[in-house]
Amino acid sequence: MSVQTLYSAATGMAAMETKLDVIANNLANVETTAFKRGRVNFEDLFYRHEQMPGEQDASGLYSPIGVSIGLGSRVAGIQSEFRQGAFEETGGPLDLAIEGPGFFQVTDPATGEFLYTRAGKFSINADGQLVLASAGTSRLLEPPIQIPQDATQIAISDQGIVSVRQPGSTQLSQVGTIELATFLNPEGLLKLGENLYAETDASGTPTTGTPGQQGRGVVKQGFLEASNVEPVRELIDLITTQRAFELNSQAVQVGDEIMQLVANLRRL
Repeated sequence: MSVQTLYSAATGMAAMETKLDVIANNLANVETTAFKRGRVNFEDLFYRHEQMPGEQDASGLYSPIGVSIGLGSRVAGIQSEFRQGAFEETGGPLDLAIEGPGFFQVTDPATGEFLYTRAGKFSINADGQLVLASAGTSRLLEPPIQIPQDATQIAISDQGIVSVRQPGSTQLSQVGTIELATFLNPEGLLKLGENLYAETDASGTPTTGTPGQQGRGVVKQGFLEASNVEPVRELIDLITTQRAFELNSQAVQVGDEIMQLVANLRRL
């Protein structure tokens, strides 16, 4: 009896443990604004080839199949599903949702680099600038939008045009335009937490522009994008992952029992 059974089953248990971690994170963020669920992809490991397919036998005939024994599985990667989340109406003038592809671009005050988010929870700082609503770090929207101190109404169109009404005026005046950034491969973005992403070599460089143009989504004022996690789907995955982990642990147990039996036979 080879100990390979123990190692192969152990790789399956490790892979299922990773999937369980991802499912737990998905469920933990079921109410996180604009959260994108993670999906675990698996791949089999290399094989021990005891007989190659197509080998000739004594009669010169080619074998149609070979003898290849797999050595387990591992996590090939964890993909983020950028499927559109549902819209939650808030009525807040600075709550913005993106319908379609795109990210809001903000500036990290610590490093000065651009970060990206789909969680359009904005507020106005003491200087009248639009920033992400956060109790921790104040991240300015890029390009900057300045809201007058005496503004009595803020209107944001689907194309990201920000207009305000001021006392003594019956018309709205434009103060700026919100731009969206798109990536060739959004799954290659680096997750930073706080609903933020960073550009990587895998994501490619961002292309910024007016919402609703060149394949970008549009902006919806008074809405927030909900998490795209489906609790029922996650619970089903949770059950199947648990069963798969148990089956691999049973394989370890059976392999150990057979090895003990073989060892006892040798003593006879």
